[in-house]
Amino acid sequence: MNAATAVHDARDAALLALLGGLEARGYAFVTPTPATHARVVGRPGRERAATVADVFGWSLPFAAGVLDDDLGSLARAAGILVPAGEGLERSTLRVSALHGRLFLHSAYPTSERDAVFLGPDSYRFADLIAAELAECPPAARIVDIGTGAGVGGIVAAGSCPEATVTLTDINPAALRLARINAIHNRIEATCLLSDKLEGVPPGIDVVLANPPYIIDPDGREYRDGGALHGGQISLDMAVAAAERLAPGGRLILYTGSAIIDGEDRLRNALASALALRGCSLRYREIDPDVFGEELDGPAYADVDRIALVGAIATRGG
Repeated sequence: MNAATAVHDARDAALLALLGGLEARGYAFVTPTPATHARVVGRPGRERAATVADVFGWSLPFAAGVLDDDLGSLARAAGILVPAGEGLERSTLRVSALHGRLFLHSAYPTSERDAVFLGPDSYRFADLIAAELAECPPAARIVDIGTGAGVGGIVAAGSCPEATVTLTDINPAALRLARINAIHNRIEATCLLSDKLEGVPPGIDVVLANPPYIIDPDGREYRDGGALHGGQISLDMAVAAAERLAPGGRLILYTGSAIIDGEDRLRNALASALALRGCSLRYREIDPDVFGEELDGPAYADVDRIALVGAIATRGG
């Protein structure tokens, strides 16, 4: 499937209008980690929504009157409200603010197999992109692999207004929300149902990637980083990008790496694989220790810590 950013049906149009309505009301919700989200909504008195942010941010059930007539009608027309018992409803989508833009993504908890993620990693990824694309080649070709809600490509397009942008994902639900998010944020983009960079011609100036990097016991496609203690998908995406970069082109990879006995095996694997494909590597830790609770599981029994990293690969001219 290859579709430019365009409204496809009445439900898409209602979602787009909902984003516009929230923006006009000054809506701004920052998505925390799932653990923080659970703690906040578990507090006494947080059983039901009292504000618009409770509905579209904290994913709380709500009664009539919490949303004004316009927002309620748009959410209903978009088909995102479901019964929540006792006469209450709940939104199946969240809306979060990032870099001054609003993004649709899946409601909490993100347990569906086709869930569309946005969270603290998205904010760090956006910051990395903005820093790396402070200088952008004119008329750059930008591809965001596994785009999810479209954060990478949309933020990059904001830094590179003359760029052509392609958003790829294996999840049709993600591509749908990414397309609507792009339209709302006035970004022209092509949406492509693709695994990594399949179907994307070589000669790409900037490849963006924020893959899953934690081992998922259930092996769900959008959550599981694979072998290398969750680093395999990151390595595979980096290899696919390196083989399609234009001379001087860059991969901006944000991911996590399991550190074992002080060794960053993902860094070593990336350096070797990229060198074989004519790319240099800049690599740094962004946060030395995240998701410490994962170390309690058998898959991480030999891991010291999980670090968040930024890896910038540049193809030689």
